[in-house]
Amino acid sequence: MANIKSAKKRILVNEKKAARNKSVKSGVKTAVKKVYAAIEANDKDAAVSALAAAKSALDKAAKKGVYHKNTAARKVSRMSLAVNKMA
Repeated sequence: MANIKSAKKRILVNEKKAARNKSVKSGVKTAVKKVYAAIEANDKDAAVSALAAAKSALDKAAKKGVYHKNTAARKVSRMSLAVNKMA
């Protein structure tokens, strides 16, 4: 355990940030799963609406620094491609 006051504070702050990041990542994963589930079910309308929600979640996560912006862009691009291929 840390002895210095600033080190103790740093531990607490890091725990808070880790919990927040975990929550955001979990939400993004759920949103992405909904998109691919709709694609598997061949439900275009559900896939399009789920894609909008997932894109929003990914953009917010990238803005907060949870995901790198290129990672978020890549994930959105792949999901969009999959939804557009449905026909």
